[in-house]
Amino acid sequence: MKWKDRLNIVYSTNPDYGYEGESNEEQATPEPSKQDLRVRLDRKNRGGKVVTLVTGFAGAETDLKELGKFLKAKCGVGGTAKDGEIVVQGDFKQKIVELLQKEGYSRTKPVG
Repeated sequence: MKWKDRLNIVYSTNPDYGYEGESNEEQATPEPSKQDLRVRLDRKNRGGKVVTLVTGFAGAETDLKELGKFLKAKCGVGGTAKDGEIVVQGDFKQKIVELLQKEGYSRTKPVG
């Protein structure tokens, strides 16, 4: 470990202390055919507006945001992607299932 990584650590009285640096390693994203995504409609806490939720994404946050951006662009609407969940504004359940299956997400299933 580089000494510059420990600049803010002054002294520890604990004899078993081991400096742990920040880990910048992101979770590896499995290939699309191994992703188990669920697509459903939701209107809870959204003022009666309908949104399409894509849940079950496992992998890096950057890959999730990239997939969310792709889906929002193809549907021509807004939304968000965070915490393993993609929210697309509007009722696009069937269209999103078809888009995901074309992209190789073969284990994608509509729920409800």
